[in-house]
Amino acid sequence: MSDPVEVSPEKLSDLEATLLNTSGNVPLHNRFRSLFTLKALKNEEAVNIISKGFADESALLKHELAYCLGQIKKPSALPILEQVLTDEKEDPMVRHEAAEALGAISSTSAIPVLKKYVTDPERCVRETCEIALAKIEWDNSEEGKRHREEEKRAQMQMYTSIDPAPPTSGLLSGKPAPEVASEASINELKAKLLDNSLPLFERYRAMFALRNIGTPSAVDALAAGFTDDSALFKHEIAFVFGQLLSTHSVPALLKVLHDSHESDMVRHEAAEALGGIATPEVLPHLKEWMQRGDSPRVVRESCQVALDIVTRITFEGLYM
Repeated sequence: MSDPVEVSPEKLSDLEATLLNTSGNVPLHNRFRSLFTLKALKNEEAVNIISKGFADESALLKHELAYCLGQIKKPSALPILEQVLTDEKEDPMVRHEAAEALGAISSTSAIPVLKKYVTDPERCVRETCEIALAKIEWDNSEEGKRHREEEKRAQMQMYTSIDPAPPTSGLLSGKPAPEVASEASINELKAKLLDNSLPLFERYRAMFALRNIGTPSAVDALAAGFTDDSALFKHEIAFVFGQLLSTHSVPALLKVLHDSHESDMVRHEAAEALGGIATPEVLPHLKEWMQRGDSPRVVRESCQVALDIVTRITFEGLYM
């Protein structure tokens, strides 16, 4: 992972004011920019500022706050994340992300609260708690310890995110050369990905292994997962496409975005992935769902954030 970023107290104060919208007129995409700058700081000040944001009314922002706290991986974030998870009046998408962040931090002290909510009425919450518990157990297993050592020796961690599950054994976090991953191995991973009889944690492991392969065939295998009945599972596939930035995934993501019968949490993740891919064809679709009167708030806001990403990529040369 990258080293922490240092900023002045004045800059930190500006970031806090922007994230928390103290002026009352900060556009959402600017608040997101401040949030991810704070995430890069990886210090206690960032944790404290981000934690204050849960008073906001935007479920999209709050779910992103929880995600960032998990990625910072500071134990000091555990109390606020547990508070969010246990608030049954909170949006399920936010509660799910809090549970996932607890898994990312991977402290055994979070096990009791995760076990309590593994039977939550909200499916995305209970499924996330199930995965987070499995991740904490795996992280503390001999396999998990070996995996981390192998990654350090290989020095090939292309994706710096702390994922909800490690890739299936044999594929590290770096992307292997396409010829290393045969069609047979991709088909085997696809079979695991789509096997509803397996624990979600194992299916997620196949998902991240396919991400690491990253070829068009692997993208097609991942896209097949959009037929699943778990919104949590499908939203993670969309998130993975946002990491891959493969133009090959655009048709599948557009289909998800336009499906008004699909879960909002899946459609929002598809919108953000499309913003990261940023090909010209995605622009009218993002604009449409940002402006449509029947667009759910989380989808509308995600399109707004995605369009800001497209703008930065286009005009600041971020897309190579």
